[in-house]
Amino acid sequence: MTLFDLSGKTALVTGCKRGIGRGMAEALAAAGADIVGVSATLEPTGSAVAQAVTGMGRDFQAYQCDFSDRDTVKAFAAQLETDGIAPDILINNAGTIKRKPATEHEDALWDEVIDVNLSSQFILSREIGRGMVARGAGKIIFTASLLTFQGGITVPGYAASKGGIGQLTKALANEWAPHGINVNAIAPGYIATDNTQALQDDPGRSKAILERIPQGRWGTPADFAGPAVFLASSASDYVNGEILVVDGGWMGR
Repeated sequence: MTLFDLSGKTALVTGCKRGIGRGMAEALAAAGADIVGVSATLEPTGSAVAQAVTGMGRDFQAYQCDFSDRDTVKAFAAQLETDGIAPDILINNAGTIKRKPATEHEDALWDEVIDVNLSSQFILSREIGRGMVARGAGKIIFTASLLTFQGGITVPGYAASKGGIGQLTKALANEWAPHGINVNAIAPGYIATDNTQALQDDPGRSKAILERIPQGRWGTPADFAGPAVFLASSASDYVNGEILVVDGGWMGR
């Protein structure tokens, strides 16, 4: 359907090497978009996500960026401009999580999580968003979390950062909607990725999690294909400042 057609669009996807980011990058490519992929350790050529995207006949350009360093993020944005890349779609997905009780959560852990999950997201959105405002069009999608709404356990920095992402989504939507830019977020539930491996491996926690999810299973990166394409396409042109929860029913329980 033309509503969901991304042909001729360029999507910048952070944290695209694996997990939800890779799933979204491949979904956008399947809908017609060329992909600019970036992560801290993305191979310059030959990555699995690059092979998947080019296998669909789309262009893939790879970049590395350390999202814990503000100057590096700014340099990355400047490099995109130098390379003549002006994304139509920005997927702010790169993130990290550090698990330690609050009484043992060192400043260094807090700073790293806030820098990667929140500060770098704002910086990149600001730099890319400036061009979108000038052109009068664009789609920005953040990866939020269930902890945008809940406090979690032993992840104070992560919960704070994802709560901030929810408010940043709304703040940017308020400013940029009049300029033709849609800013929204997707909040994953419990998804089987590297970030949740510790929970999957804990029989007690895993059982408790599954018992609360009405759909009765962990989510997968493939579950984000539809939501990502919807928010990146003209199908969502009147959707602004929303946080779309993709959780198998967890939040409704």
